[in-house]
Amino acid sequence: MREESSETKQTLRSGFTTGACATATSLAAANLLINNIFSENVRIVLPQRSRTRGSQANGNQAMKNRIGGKQVEFKLERCERISARRAIASTIKDAGDDPDATHLATIFAEVELSAIAGIRFHAAEGVGTVTRDGLSIAVGEPAINPVPRKMMTEHLLLLADESGYAGGFEVHIGVVNGEAIALNTMNGKLGILGGLSILGTTGIVKPYSCSAFIASVHQSIDVAHANGVSHIAASTGSTSEHYIQKRLQLPEIALVEMGDFAGAVLKHLRKVPMKKLSLCGGFGKMSKMAAGHHALHSQDSSIDFNFLAGLADELGGSKALTDQIKHANTSLATLKYCQADDIPLANKVSQLARQTALKVAQNKVHIDVYCIDKAGNCVGTSFVS
Repeated sequence: MREESSETKQTLRSGFTTGACATATSLAAANLLINNIFSENVRIVLPQRSRTRGSQANGNQAMKNRIGGKQVEFKLERCERISARRAIASTIKDAGDDPDATHLATIFAEVELSAIAGIRFHAAEGVGTVTRDGLSIAVGEPAINPVPRKMMTEHLLLLADESGYAGGFEVHIGVVNGEAIALNTMNGKLGILGGLSILGTTGIVKPYSCSAFIASVHQSIDVAHANGVSHIAASTGSTSEHYIQKRLQLPEIALVEMGDFAGAVLKHLRKVPMKKLSLCGGFGKMSKMAAGHHALHSQDSSIDFNFLAGLADELGGSKALTDQIKHANTSLATLKYCQADDIPLANKVSQLARQTALKVAQNKVHIDVYCIDKAGNCVGTSFVS
């Protein structure tokens, strides 16, 4: 079977974000405290754009404006008082069929009634704290993103209004084993320490949309820029990142794990000033970029063996070599064929990949490209002239 063959598509199930889970659990805990109502299930309204244009509605009115907004129900694992003014509720996050690091994690909220009006958010066990500039949350704040904060605020204010409660809320959001789970995310590089981020913009996780990963790519660039970094390196995986870090000796804050989303990096750099970008990836993925692609996953683009054969022909390769390439099973096989005949295919791929990258970035940044093999050895480059 040839490299990156297509797979049969099937209907995949959506799930919920950590922000939606935090909203559901904070609402359940607050309802228990204010109205003494124990819940096994809790319903929330998912975010949608306001129907009132130009409106600056408060939390209560914003919730009431959501006519027809989608309501979803969460099963609670726990909902009980800790003291007269403090309660806890938890749910198990269901990310659907998305390969999410927090799928089946226990999200909980401890809510405390306060004599001081307003809502204040805190990081409980497993939720990180922001330690670097450049994120949408200020340094020192719990890593609870703006939309989840808004969701919780709106639901809690509406509950207070309907229940005649005039006080405030201290909301502590946590994730069981969140600090360990966070090791599988980019939070450490982003300067989010001690646990996970509470994320989401719609409340829904779409399978394989990779929106959280792309958001982390953008955040990595934002954090680097905010902390004075002018040269970043974006890599397709751990092998390429290890190589580029060793070669360029860049600090960790300058390293961006882009995976298959080169376009997410390049398009974001149209908006965020950066002097230099070094791209590093395996030969196969760089060959896709050389062919004009910037979405490098096998679902979005494929190795074009005819294209590679054409490059080898331009570089003086024999007909026997180009025929080998056309019938190769993997991109690395084409590389080995060319190396055996002293045809600098990887350099040509790097040059064309750089041209694609500059075009997508609209020439807003100087770009170098490094192409590596499976063992992490550099096989081709294209530098800023």
